[in-house]
Amino acid sequence: MTHLQVALDLLSMEDALTIAQKAYMGGADWLEAGTPLIKNHGMPALRKLRQAIPEVTMVADLKTADTGDIEVEMAAKSGADIVTVLALADDFTVKRAVNQANAHGIKIMADLLEVEDKVSRAKELEKLGVDYILIHTPIDLQKVKMERVDSSLEELKRIKQEVHLPIAAAGGITPETASILKREGVEVFIVGSAITKAKDIEAKTREFCRIIGVKVKQKEEKKLGYREIVEGFNALSTPFITDAQHRFGAMRGMNPLFKGIRVAGRAFTVKTLGGDWGKVVKAIDMAEAGDIIVVDAQASEAAVWGELATRSAMAKGIKAAVIDGAVRDSDDISEIGFPIWARYISPNAGEPHGHGKLQMPVACAGQVVMSGDIIVADEVGVVVVPREEAQDILTKAQEVADKEKRYRKEIAEGRSLAELFGL
Repeated sequence: MTHLQVALDLLSMEDALTIAQKAYMGGADWLEAGTPLIKNHGMPALRKLRQAIPEVTMVADLKTADTGDIEVEMAAKSGADIVTVLALADDFTVKRAVNQANAHGIKIMADLLEVEDKVSRAKELEKLGVDYILIHTPIDLQKVKMERVDSSLEELKRIKQEVHLPIAAAGGITPETASILKREGVEVFIVGSAITKAKDIEAKTREFCRIIGVKVKQKEEKKLGYREIVEGFNALSTPFITDAQHRFGAMRGMNPLFKGIRVAGRAFTVKTLGGDWGKVVKAIDMAEAGDIIVVDAQASEAAVWGELATRSAMAKGIKAAVIDGAVRDSDDISEIGFPIWARYISPNAGEPHGHGKLQMPVACAGQVVMSGDIIVADEVGVVVVPREEAQDILTKAQEVADKEKRYRKEIAEGRSLAELFGL
């Protein structure tokens, strides 16, 4: 049976928990409390991971070289299912680790790191009773040059022939090399930075699962209601939301009448022309409380919104207005405190001819908006979120916000932005 083990070789417990959850959602069935994480936080790191994701197989990468029984017992009592020991350790240490693992109902993975004769040592470890053999694959494999891969895999093939234990592989595994290792019979794929440093951890985990043949369990996602989605977006700045949409959704040239406010709500669309504000007034009557009126006024400099429209909208419970055109009475509107984003401020009003349409797709400031889409606006700008994708985009935007929080923390601790992004 094939397994994907995500190596959490991190220093931050907060980061480890966040990444672990995303990797698990992507299909990883094994999680590894990496050596740096355990050295930084001790056995509580294992306990916190186990508490957060009780269903997953938990690997404690202790790389035990001495006191095998004591370290295995500590890990087992903290929630580990598998503990790594160094193959370089004395046979007596390995045997004590195996005995303690048997007593606690967990398993031992022997790491062949720095062993010269890996085949002979693997055979000895099998006799000592370990459950898995771990091979750190050569860096050459990462380059996916077939003439070099063939020679690099010879040792793996010989171990596979001589030893009847499941083989784990670690060391710079990529999606390309994973498929090669899969063909050679590797059963446990230990992947670190290729997943933990990915922009979309869940998607990258799913990619590895597909390549190596790990069946991803369908985990039920709670369907959020409209109010929950709006509340979620209202807690996020617009840059996080555009990042989640791969830089799409931001309107151009829209400015708030006053700063320090953020709104999120359902779009009620209006299309009009030449400063005609008749349909805008009708929209105020038809929109529901909590809606945001979005007006495609064709960038007209004749105002389609003013103080009276504002007071009428507030009486109906309308949350805000976004106008690709002009507003007037901006001083009164600011004093009232009604949120408006517009292209222009002008004293000149249009006429109420009533031409135009309601609740149809409009092009507002360079973005298509449909009635029911989610509008999020703050002093940075205005962003459109398609209604069918709102929950998925909200989740991604929250992940962006979490990542930014981690970056701020690391910068405060002395890391540079270039380091964080590997530039």
